This record gives sequence, C-alpha cells and structure tokens, in this order.
Amino acid sequence: MEMQPNSMAPRVIAFDTRAAFQEQLGQCISKAQLHLRLFDPDFALWELGSSQMDALLRHFLAHHGKLELVAHSNTVLERQAPRFVRLLADYSHAIECRLTAPSLKQLTDSFCVADQRHIVRRFHADHLRGQAVYDSEPDTQVPLERFAAIWAETLPGLHAGTTGL
Repeated sequence: MEMQPNSMAPRVIAFDTRAAFQEQLGQCISKAQLHLRLFDPDFALWELGSSQMDALLRHFLAHHGKLELVAHSNTVLERQAPRFVRLLADYSHAIECRLTAPSLKQLTDSFCVADQRHIVRRFHADHLRGQAVYDSEPDTQVPLERFAAIWAETLPGLHAGTTGL
C-alpha cells in the first residue's frame, strides 16, 4: 500500500549550486504574502537586480507585503542592482534596508524568511551549501530571533534616492 505524503509536513530541500540557490530563493519569495526578512553580508549572490527577482518582489510588494533587508554593506546593491534601487524608490513605504553595526560584521550566514513559515539559508555566505525548508514555523523560529537581534543593532542603510556614486 502506497503512503500518501502528509501535505502539512515540512518540505526540506538541500542545495549546493548557485542555480539551485536561486531557484529556492525564488520559490521562497513567491510563497511570501506578508513579510520577507533577508540577511546577507552583501547580497552579491542573490541577484536582487535581476528581472525575475524584480518581478517576484514587485508582485509581493504590490499585494501589501513588507520587505526588511539587513547587510554589512550595500555596495553591491547600489552598484550592480539598479532594478532593486528602482524597486526601493517605487515601494519605499514597504521596504526597509538596514546596515549592521560594526560589532556584527563577523556574522557570515545568509537567509531569507517568508511569513514565518518558509526559509532559504546558506550556512556560510562564502559558500553555496544550504537548504530550503517550506511550511515549517519551527524551522524559522531561531533565524527570526537572530534577525530580530541583528535588526536591533542596525543603522539606516540603502534608501530611495541613493545613487551609488
């Protein structure tokens, strides 16, 4: 007798390539309805300036989503992601970009949490190995607590009108 998978069980997907990371990141963002919380040292591998990511984020934000992003540096976004800078200008009321305080510069993980239910995380920002977990509030609890602690020690970062020059 074939067992039917439990639709309420978390779905865990491991990845170790850039393409797989991008695929899972896109899936996670597409599932978001209310909140996206992103942390990465510089978002260099996230392709936030790509047309696909722009479309996903615009859809999310147009439906009253809120994006919170924390980085050690916004240089990559300012210089290499003009679509993201335009998105920030278009949805400045729904996006908040922050920079970590100097005391947090040693943090090297990378994650995206959607609606306290879905997460894509790389265990170290310099490597592509990571996992995506969907439909699991327990798997997002610790990263969300870390995000809140990081957020509490941030400074204003990228904002509408930043030119990158």
